[in-house]
Amino acid sequence: MARALLPESLASLPWRVLLPLTLLTCFGAVVLYSAAGGSMYPYAAPHMMRFVLFVAMAVAISYAPADLVRWGVYPIYGAVCLSLVLVEALGHISGGSQRWLTLGPLVLQPSELMKPTIVLVLASFYNTLPAGMVSNWRALLPPALLIGVPMVLVLLQPDLGTALAITFVGAVVMFFAGLPVRWFVGAGAAGAVAAPLAYFFVLHDYQRARVTTFLSPESDPLGTGYHITQSQIAIGSGGILGKGFGNGSQSHLNYLPEAHTDFVFATMAEEWGLIGGLFVLLVFGIVLRWGLGIARRAPDRFSRLLAGGMTATIFFYAAINMMMVMGLAPVVGIPLPFLSYGGSSMMTNMICVGTLMMVDRWSRKTRTPGLS
Repeated sequence: MARALLPESLASLPWRVLLPLTLLTCFGAVVLYSAAGGSMYPYAAPHMMRFVLFVAMAVAISYAPADLVRWGVYPIYGAVCLSLVLVEALGHISGGSQRWLTLGPLVLQPSELMKPTIVLVLASFYNTLPAGMVSNWRALLPPALLIGVPMVLVLLQPDLGTALAITFVGAVVMFFAGLPVRWFVGAGAAGAVAAPLAYFFVLHDYQRARVTTFLSPESDPLGTGYHITQSQIAIGSGGILGKGFGNGSQSHLNYLPEAHTDFVFATMAEEWGLIGGLFVLLVFGIVLRWGLGIARRAPDRFSRLLAGGMTATIFFYAAINMMMVMGLAPVVGIPLPFLSYGGSSMMTNMICVGTLMMVDRWSRKTRTPGLS
């Protein structure tokens, strides 16, 4: 009945996903309000304003025609790669890393945009590759180059977490494209062999410290292990129901670093407990189930790979962040979608949501000719 009262353009939107995402973002604003000591600024109000803006952007993306998207694949990839090069030349330095471009009032992190972009370009490549060549070297080398160029540029910033994210989502698209499983097993074995060499000769000192801390955080609880130790204290002290809104001691007394960005899940868990954590997991479960369903119903190979890759991107963000704050993964700069403060991260995830809405619209248009 309610849908019948809405214009067709609004009624056709996936409200079963947009409403839970809106609730999650509002919940994030509540957590950020508390992290700021009971103030809407500087975190909560901009967080909600960005969400409204990026929802509108996602809806606009959902109306993009398939031909336009296919035509724009490589220009978009080239533009994002160029922006990564500009970061090296003109980028803003913060926290010892050079990751941001300042564009007037906007501060943009181009490496975030590469995550959905790599999905787009690989989906296009495998869509044009004949099915019989999937097990041929031609199915591996060009994608490896497409992934390798931005990955190297991101590692120069340095940003190991984003480089791993680009590699992960690229590998997922390659897996969905049907590349032989033995190639992935071989890549995993090669990675295991190369890991010790990378640890000693490729990683920066602070990155090596993060790996060591992940393996034994209690060895230096006041030094390199401080972040994860305080995060685990915050999560554990929340219990089932939490300490209550505004009563988180770890974040309010500044024991928990980055309480509004990378460790926002720990901030939330301390005040809202297991119940708050289960709500966050439920919403991400709804989004991932929706995304995989769109991938299964996609009308062609390009759409299927695009939807699967965008879903994997959201999954990587959420899974790695929550594993990180619980001590199940090394500390990397991966924010939690829709809860962490930060514009580039929210924009990237809403690009993924908008692309899934777009593929869903393509599918419905295929099943119902004449649908706009």
